Amino acid sequence: MISFVQHWYKKRFSDPQAVTLVFILIALAALIYFGASILAPIFVALVLAFLLEWPVAQMSRIGVNRTAGASLVLVLFVGVMLLTVFGLIPSLWKQGLSLLSELPNMLEKGLAMAEDFASQYPKYIPPEQLDTMVEQARKLMDTQHLLDLGKHLLGYSASVLVLMVYAILVPLLVFFFLKDKEELMLGAKRFFPANRQLASKVWEEMNQQIFNYIRGKVMEIIIVGAASYIFFAIMDLRYAALLGVLTGLSVLIPYVGATLVTLPIALVAFFQWGFSSEFAYLMLGYGIIQALDGNLLVPLLFSDAVDLHPVIIIAAVLVFGGLWGVWGVFFAIPLASLIKAVINAWPELPPQSPADPGEQEAADKHQLESRVGQ
Repeated sequence: MISFVQHWYKKRFSDPQAVTLVFILIALAALIYFGASILAPIFVALVLAFLLEWPVAQMSRIGVNRTAGASLVLVLFVGVMLLTVFGLIPSLWKQGLSLLSELPNMLEKGLAMAEDFASQYPKYIPPEQLDTMVEQARKLMDTQHLLDLGKHLLGYSASVLVLMVYAILVPLLVFFFLKDKEELMLGAKRFFPANRQLASKVWEEMNQQIFNYIRGKVMEIIIVGAASYIFFAIMDLRYAALLGVLTGLSVLIPYVGATLVTLPIALVAFFQWGFSSEFAYLMLGYGIIQALDGNLLVPLLFSDAVDLHPVIIIAAVLVFGGLWGVWGVFFAIPLASLIKAVINAWPELPPQSPADPGEQEAADKHQLESRVGQ
């Protein structure tokens, strides 16, 4: 057993650059895990600066000063964010509050339908099980419970002071990250070991993939959310803006997100129209949007960025989402791709072909005869 462990260690960690890569990965993971709450503004600013680096670099290529390019890109980005916040958030807020206030009526209607079904088909739903379901549902309809749920979902728990700090610090940090990129990178390299060629190789491989993934994911959110909202508005579905945004955000969690967001869409449509032709058309159109997203949009946007099995993607979402919350879910696929790139680039000792048994026996015999002769 000990020899097996020693052989595995020599095979995997014989190269000093591999040890350096492990050290860098462990140090970065520990910094993110233990310092996330304290360094959150810096991490957010780094992510935004990474996304905004491409337009700044393109402007630098055509002769625009990097300081001017960073300022212009940041002003445009902040302007788009302000338009989104003040133009979209109030409507979503009103629709969310309206949906929460109407939720008890929806649940009452659903309970009445369940009781009618149970009275007609008692062998399918036992009365005891129905009573338990009704009791739990009525607890959910408690006003205080719904209020607490609304506070959690709509962000009442967020501290105003923290939001003000983010609103001031993050744009400043993004500006300096973009403006002084080269100086900051040269300073950061001083803290890394000198033999980091393998780590540099992995980073070069992942840099473009991560950028393509994040850019593609943002475009997918916008396209799917806008298409869903337009379709819901044409169908005159209630809470169209809120459900459209939820549909767009659902693409953050592959496979699982689309399943979760289908439930509120189906419930709102059912309580608005019942089992009617409008309900069927809505669910059919929604299914077409999801099919086009999975079979057309995703291959176009992520053809060069994602090459992972669905099981690996779901496992990555669960693991990194549990570690780092929303950011872990958003970066689950890039992190999984990073792990895959590290595994593929990991150096190994060249395998030693086992000696032929006949040759080995002859060598042992010759060695024994030489010892006897001595």
